[in-house]
Amino acid sequence: MFVIGNFISAVAEVLDIVLTLYMWVVIIAALISWVNPDPYNPIVRFLYKATDPVFRPIRRVTGTMGGIDISPLIVILAIYFIKYFAIASLREFAFRLGR
Repeated sequence: MFVIGNFISAVAEVLDIVLTLYMWVVIIAALISWVNPDPYNPIVRFLYKATDPVFRPIRRVTGTMGGIDISPLIVILAIYFIKYFAIASLREFAFRLGR
């Protein structure tokens, strides 16, 4: 059973890294939205393509509150929830399998 525990632990670690990287992409996209970026810049286009599919449903529900877009904040909170609940649960489950 320790092999399955190690596999689940590895999946949890990779998921943690992916979520951390995506959180930084969300933060950078939010910061870039404060200025007037060149829409033809490849970095700006990547940021919009990576974050808009996640932001769009949240924006539909919340709208803009006084002209402020809170969708990046909600995404970051969701990432933290996943990291502290789902990934921590996976790590604990892997630890219990490894015993």
